[in-house]
Amino acid sequence: MARTKKTRAATKSRLDHDPRLSAEEADAFVAALKERGIQNAKIGAFDIDGILRGKYVSLAKLTGALKKGFGFCDVVFGWDVTDALYDNAQVTGWHTGYPDALTLLDPTTARDIPWEPGVVAMLGDFRGADGKGHPACGRSLLRRVVKRAEALGFEPLVGVEFEFFLFQETPQTLQEKGFRAMTPVDPGMFGYSWLRTGQAPELMASVLRDLGAFGLPLEGFHTETGPGVYEAALQVDSAMRAADKAALFKTALKEVVRRHGLTATFLAKWSADLPGCSGHLHQSLVQNGKNVFFDPRAARGMSKLMKSYMAGQLKLMREFTALYSPTVNSYKRYVPGLWAPLVPSWGVENRTCALRLVGMGEANAQRVEYRQTAADINPYIAIAASIAAGLYGVEQGLELQPEAVGDPGVEGERLPTTLREATALLGKSRLARRLLGEDFVDHYVRTRDWECRAYEQSVSDWELRRYFEII
Repeated sequence: MARTKKTRAATKSRLDHDPRLSAEEADAFVAALKERGIQNAKIGAFDIDGILRGKYVSLAKLTGALKKGFGFCDVVFGWDVTDALYDNAQVTGWHTGYPDALTLLDPTTARDIPWEPGVVAMLGDFRGADGKGHPACGRSLLRRVVKRAEALGFEPLVGVEFEFFLFQETPQTLQEKGFRAMTPVDPGMFGYSWLRTGQAPELMASVLRDLGAFGLPLEGFHTETGPGVYEAALQVDSAMRAADKAALFKTALKEVVRRHGLTATFLAKWSADLPGCSGHLHQSLVQNGKNVFFDPRAARGMSKLMKSYMAGQLKLMREFTALYSPTVNSYKRYVPGLWAPLVPSWGVENRTCALRLVGMGEANAQRVEYRQTAADINPYIAIAASIAAGLYGVEQGLELQPEAVGDPGVEGERLPTTLREATALLGKSRLARRLLGEDFVDHYVRTRDWECRAYEQSVSDWELRRYFEII
């Protein structure tokens, strides 16, 4: 989807105004769907873990939802990735009776689902009792951060790239194998392989064609280093549209490859013997059509604003780590030699740093690649947090620390190495509550505490193998 002036204007208006349509607009919108052969809609929203929760509705139901919104059981904010109910949530629970939350559909997210003929997909935002953004809704969080950027005169642009593994497995075989001894789609270590992609032309064509038709055009797609691992780069877009595309990509890819008998995982680190899966965020700020990170008069073209933006991200990197690394597994990447940053650091074209500067000296390409994040992110939350941190640096005029030369290693204050440590830092962060909202941070910290306790109470295969007989 090309970013035309009309698209940008529509996106901005949806950020500023209630997305509900008038009766005439809703009727016309649905009439146009019917003319294209659409028979049903698949509507939904993303939960705190970035999982798409939704349902099919008739076009009659869609018409009403476009006008008034619709009710969506807020239990999706009261349970974890396995649908186990939190015992510590405040936004919903047994004490509230798990009522419906108002959900407003965003018509600009409408897209036909190529592999489900006759079905249109559409995303929505959850609203709280006061009609404002729901404290547990990542899309609402990003909306607030983008509006803050706009108030400062900036439009954030974001490009997301994901790494993921493909396996010759089905949901049934995964369960039967206990998620062990899985067969990757390709053997061996073969990064940037022309051969491997050429050996699976139907799969490659399906991914490129179907995702493009779904409004998720790929800027790049190739094998990475590892058996069955690929990397896909989504085209740059405004922050909200980029987050929508990134979040939808993870679900859509799984649906597309499933039709080829495959399963995809975006787990940060599925094997101790292999590299993990990154989820990097390329960012820049635009003002009056110009990239304000670029200054032709400055050394390396780095504007003062770009330096302050990066300084803000580095300053808040430790406190915000739980937002970028949301699972217990995320922290399996934070070990030396695995391409994941271990300390807040930056460098020009330096892939060992937390912030890598890319396209230096090119007015339209100069940007920051945020490399702390992995493929298991909730894109809305990670993008919102990283932009908020950057804007804080701009507002405060923060000075950028010295550049790291080569591998920064573990010198200085390390990033958190466990979800428990990261959650504690986030919970104590006054800046997190100020920039992201007290209610959001409180809910998020509660959910991560639940994740930590669920892990701490489990017994792993490693423990059984190591201690069961011998101890």
